[in-house]
Amino acid sequence: MTSKETIKHTKHSALKKPLGGEYHTNEWGIIGAPCSIIEELAKEINQGIAQSLSTGYLDADHNKGRKSDKYHSSLTDKISYLNFKTDSPLRQKQSRKYFSELDLLLVNGNHFIADKQIVIINEKKKESLSRKTDRLTDIRIILIEKDTDDIYDFVLDKVSDEKKTLVCRIDQIDRICNAILKDFIESAAPLFGLVLSGGKSQRMGEDKGALNYYDKPHREYTADLIKKYCFQTFISCRKNQDELIETDHSKLYDTFDGLGPYGGILSAFREEPNKAWLSLPCDLPFISEDTIKYLVEHRNPSKLATCFYNPDTDFPEPLITIWEPKAYPVLLEFLSMGYSCPRKVLINTDIEMLQMPNPKELHNANEKAEYLAAKKSLESATSS
Repeated sequence: MTSKETIKHTKHSALKKPLGGEYHTNEWGIIGAPCSIIEELAKEINQGIAQSLSTGYLDADHNKGRKSDKYHSSLTDKISYLNFKTDSPLRQKQSRKYFSELDLLLVNGNHFIADKQIVIINEKKKESLSRKTDRLTDIRIILIEKDTDDIYDFVLDKVSDEKKTLVCRIDQIDRICNAILKDFIESAAPLFGLVLSGGKSQRMGEDKGALNYYDKPHREYTADLIKKYCFQTFISCRKNQDELIETDHSKLYDTFDGLGPYGGILSAFREEPNKAWLSLPCDLPFISEDTIKYLVEHRNPSKLATCFYNPDTDFPEPLITIWEPKAYPVLLEFLSMGYSCPRKVLINTDIEMLQMPNPKELHNANEKAEYLAAKKSLESATSS
């Protein structure tokens, strides 16, 4: 056998894929009952969790029909909501775009396959359910109509962990909603840290990340500041900076060249799309651990990002930010439209924006005079 035959050849890069199913990262299929019961249950679940999570619903209509207009796609502003209609099918690998900003997608499991399942024990659909056991891949909730109802053996055979599977009556909506909310909280993405240090520092005239405010390169100081709040912390840099940066932290190279901080954030998501990323620039002389702690403690995983309000600009501060995994496709979408400004993404999406405990910490040092002034201010504060 030649070496050529032993090496498996792949034409494409092996990228990490986001978790979840075909339609969403957090999709729950409701299966085992007539569609009318599934639709009503979905409405009750939505009402029960609407204050906490943004929820969508995926279903199919038994009644075939055509749109009243001749357009391929149309969007109508109904003032209180938008009405979008299209002839485009739910194509494989493209369906997530319709639901990307949601926290949760409820799915009619009679028509579509979902990543997690809520199984209803209903005699009218017992035979139909028995033919769809291949869809029962991760049963989280089993619903019965009466306390005396027996759960079908073919359903129990598909339960991977009985202790983690809730069994309750279908009218116990509070228990169902609490189980879904608990799952959402427990499955919140782990927080990784990203110190943005890949800039060329042209205004400063030297590497901003190497400047010394606290007896070490400031990129190191910044990484040390956030590492206690993150599972792992990375220094974001360009590949040609490798020999210039000595660090005890892992390096994460820009794979989106020429995009500044935007490229650093995208590169982080490309490396780990299922993690949330706490980004912090390397040029904030006054940033404190108290501010980082405040940001982490007030993180809202149901939003696209959690950030601070900048009173000087009257806009969100884009780089001292926790970016949730749902931000990745949105960042890519903005890039496809010609935007590489993270602030523009924050302004035009659903975010959690906090008041900065000490707005002075937003001040960055981009030029030599700003660096010297910041260093003098810090030295004065230390000596006083």
